[in-house]
Amino acid sequence: MTITQLEYVLAVEKHRNFAKAADSCFVTQPTLSMQIQKLEEELEVKVFDRSHQPVITTQIGLEIIQQARIAISEFYKINETINANKHDVSGEIRLGIIPTLAPYLLPLFLNDYLSKNSSIHLKIKELTTDKIIESLKNDELDLGLLATPLQQPNLIEYPIFYEELVLYVSRENAIYKKKYALSEDINPKELWLLEEGHCLRSQIENLCELKRKSIGNNQFEYQSGSLETLRKMVERNQGITILPELATMDFNEERLNLVRHFKSPEPVREISLVSHKNFAKKGILKSLKTCILESLPDKIKENRNHNILSI
Repeated sequence: MTITQLEYVLAVEKHRNFAKAADSCFVTQPTLSMQIQKLEEELEVKVFDRSHQPVITTQIGLEIIQQARIAISEFYKINETINANKHDVSGEIRLGIIPTLAPYLLPLFLNDYLSKNSSIHLKIKELTTDKIIESLKNDELDLGLLATPLQQPNLIEYPIFYEELVLYVSRENAIYKKKYALSEDINPKELWLLEEGHCLRSQIENLCELKRKSIGNNQFEYQSGSLETLRKMVERNQGITILPELATMDFNEERLNLVRHFKSPEPVREISLVSHKNFAKKGILKSLKTCILESLPDKIKENRNHNILSI
C-alpha cells in the first residue's frame, strides 16, 4: 500500500469517474486503474463498484476512504511540522470564507498579505458555514474564515474580531425615528432575510426570536444570498434588514442615515480563523490572523464580545 495509491482512490471517490480522476492526478487512466487494482488485490476487497456509471464506492470502500484521508493528511504533516518549527511561512493554503464576510473583509487585507508573503499561494473559496466545516474535516480546506462559535469536535477556533450587527431601515419604517432599537421593535413581516444556509440568517433569527410562521404569512416573501440585494430592497421597497458592520464601512452619508444601532449591549458576531486540530502550519495561521487584525477599521478593533450571537 502506498500514499500514491491512496491519493488515486480519493480522486476516484471525488470525481466518480476513472478518466477524470486520472486527469486530476496528471497520470494516464491505465496507470491509475492498475494502481487501484493492486491496492484492492493487496487488501482483498473491492473499493469501487465499476459496474455503475458514475462509479460508486462499496461499503468497505467508504471505510477505507475515511482512513485514507487521515493517513494522507498525517503523512504530509511531517514536512508541515518541520516548517512550522522553523516558522516558515510558505506553501499553498486553501481558505474558505463565508459570503457575508468575503466582499467586505478580503479587500482590506488580501493585497497586503500577499505582498508581505510572496512564498504563499492562497486559494480562496466562498462557501457557506456548513460547507466550510465539512471541507475542513475532509482536508479539502486548510483554514476557514467564518462566524463562530461552532462547537465542532476536531476543529480549533482562533477569534480575530467582533463585528456589530446593525439595522438598515427605510424612512417609512417606525424604527427610522428611533436612535436605538430593540429586537422586539422589529416586525418580522417587514424584515428582509438571507436564504437558508447562511449563518447570519440563523443569528438574526436567534436575535429576533423569529418563528417561520411569523414570516410565512406575507403576500410576498423574498430570500436572497446577497446582502447587497437586501440593502437595495430596503432602499427601494421599504422594510428592514440587518447588516454586519463591515458591510456599512463604505456607505455614503445618505445610506448611513438609514443605519440604526441596537441598544447596548449591541449584538455582535465573532469572526474567527478555524482549522482542523491537526493543522500544522501555525506560522501561516499566525501571519494571516495578524494581517487581518491590522487591516480592520479602528471602530471594529474596539468591539468587545459582550453579546455574541449563537449560530
